[in-house]
Order: sequence, then C-alpha cells, then structure tokens
Amino acid sequence: MPPLRLLDPVSAKLLGGLEQLRALLTLPVAWTSRLSDQRELIGSDVEQWLEVLGVNDGEHGLHSLLYAFDEFRALYYHRLSGGNASGALAAKILRHLWKPTEGLTITTADIGPGLFIAHGQATCIAALKMGRNCYVHHGVTIGWDYRGGRAPIIGDGVFIGTGAVVLGEITIGDGARIGANAVVLCNVPAGATAVGSPARVIGSFRAGEGLVALS
Repeated sequence: MPPLRLLDPVSAKLLGGLEQLRALLTLPVAWTSRLSDQRELIGSDVEQWLEVLGVNDGEHGLHSLLYAFDEFRALYYHRLSGGNASGALAAKILRHLWKPTEGLTITTADIGPGLFIAHGQATCIAALKMGRNCYVHHGVTIGWDYRGGRAPIIGDGVFIGTGAVVLGEITIGDGARIGANAVVLCNVPAGATAVGSPARVIGSFRAGEGLVALS
C-alpha cells in the first residue's frame, strides 16, 4: 500500500465523526422552529420537499433537510423571519452560523406552503405573492420591471425552469410551466406553458381535453 494511503482508515473515521458532529450541531437549528408561529407552514414545506426528493419514508424530516440542503435553510429562515419576533431573531442569528445558499434572495412576504427550490444559486424571488407547492429552479429572477407598479403574482403549483425571468405586473396562473431561460413579460393562463425570449404561450392543459393551443 502506498504510504499516503496508510492514513485513509483514520481519515475515513475522522470524516465520519465530523459529519456526525455536523448533524448534531444542526439540531438546535431545527429546534428553533418551536419558537416560531410559522410551524404549520414550515411543516408543509418539509412534506413537499420530502415528496419531491422521494424520501418521504418517515425517517427524514426538518432536521434532515436543514442538514443536507442550504436552499431549504434559506426558505426556513425566510419563514421564521416572517413570523413572531422570537423566531425572526433566531433566523437573523442562525443564518450567520448555518449559512443558506449564497446568491439566493427571497423577499416575497406572501408565499404559500410547499415552495421547493432546486439548487437556488443566482435566484431572486421577489413576487408580489406566490401560491402553494411551486417549484423554482436555479438562476431564476422574479420581480419588478419598469412598466408597472407591482411584481408578478404566481399561482399554485407553478414550475419555473432554470434561468427563467418573470417580470412586471403579470399573473402566472395555477399549474403553469415556465420553460428554461424564458423571459416572461405577459400573463400566462392556468395550465399553460410559456417558452422563449420574449416568452410565448404554447398551450394550456385542461383535464380531459388534452393540449389546447393558445398561440
């Protein structure tokens, strides 16, 4: 065995011990939810994340997500900050100890339960409001533009793909899908898909009717 490989067994034990310590140090972050009046909302987020990740097996929960996903930590701190003073203060302190994803900004005050954020780097979520169980990929920008007085309204179950830009006084309907790198400056009906730059609506799905062309 090469001399450098002789240290591998010891190094492996040290790595395992460090991960166990890291997991233990995450427990106080999870316990902080008990200080907040946002626990029901956080619980819904946990359920949705576990379902999307396919690990809804009863063995994983809030602690597992806080330990493994800095995107979830960003959402968690946002939930705490939107609640009572004790939870908000805890979030302000904890984000410096257990950091969320760098470059992920969430300023939308009204976000329904179950928001899932994939990766989250270079992402800005600044909608006027966002519904339940939305899915936002990385590199997404949602916010104001120069044409209107408000940011977008995002409905329930909306999927927003990588690099998409959703701007202005527009509404994205329930169940709509925004394609990767789309630049959306117009309303998107419920169930429709918007692609391209500037985005165009290519269809709308209604249960039992298949794909209905809109443009």
